[in-house]
Formats: sequence, C-alpha cells, structure tokens
Amino acid sequence: MHIPVAIAEFWKRFDADAGSIDPTRFYEAFHFGDNEEMANSLADLVLEGTKCATAGLLWSFEYMGKALPQPGDFSVVTSWAGSPMCVIETVRVDIVPFNEVSAEFAAVEGEGDGSLEFWRQEHASSFSRECARIGRVFNESMLVACERFRVVFTGSQSAA
Repeated sequence: MHIPVAIAEFWKRFDADAGSIDPTRFYEAFHFGDNEEMANSLADLVLEGTKCATAGLLWSFEYMGKALPQPGDFSVVTSWAGSPMCVIETVRVDIVPFNEVSAEFAAVEGEGDGSLEFWRQEHASSFSRECARIGRVFNESMLVACERFRVVFTGSQSAA
C-alpha cells in the first residue's frame, strides 16, 4: 500500500526504530472522528494511553471498498491537520452488532467517562452522521468493527 508523502518520513523513522517493518503491514494514515476538535482530542487520548481501541461501521468499510484492519497491521494516527502523532498496531478486531458492544470495550476505547452509556450515545450520533454520508440508516443491529490497538511508536521513542 502507498504511504502518503506527508507521512513517509514519520513511517521511515518508525521503520528504522522497529528494525525494518514489512511494508505490507502498513494499513493507513488517519485521524479519528469527523471534526478537528474530536480528531485532536482522541489522538491525545491515544498518546496518553487512555484510548486503546476504536470502532467503525462495517458499512463504511464496504462503502469505501476497504479491507478491515487485521492483527499485526500498523497505522499512523494523525492530527486533523495531518501531522503524524503515533503509530499503532492492531491487536484484535471483533465484528459485533452496535447494541452488543460491551461495557469492557467502551472502557478500553477510553472516551468520555468510559461508560457504555457514553459510548452508545456518542457513537449513535457519529455513526448516524456516517450512515447519512454513505446512504444508510442507523440501527441498533448494524455491525461495528471493534478494533483494539497498542501504540508502538511516538516519534521520540518506541512505545513497545
């Protein structure tokens, strides 16, 4: 997969730090959320070690024709502006209906107060916006890709 030019130098530093990573393990460079405040605050939570998971609509992966991340994949988390913040490694991906996402997963995702109630409220809102964008309608049984990850590189030193 092609690594965006703006991310290439950061990836090169990670690759050198990690001792040469198979380039096929690069999944993507991305920011969390759909607005600047959310993207930057969620990246900060990842760097703090509070956020160790993320959730995405299976419909969105299908809409974009994009494979799901797999354990061992690496992604560069960026700020809203595209500045690289860290490299994460996917450790697990579970596909579950929205209404079956667990309280444990909500806590690991690390947003808000970490409760399942907060998770459902915030994700219902953001997933509703995403559904509208891709021509779908939010429902409680839609499938969600629940990805767990670990930070492996922050630019200043290895986090592994």
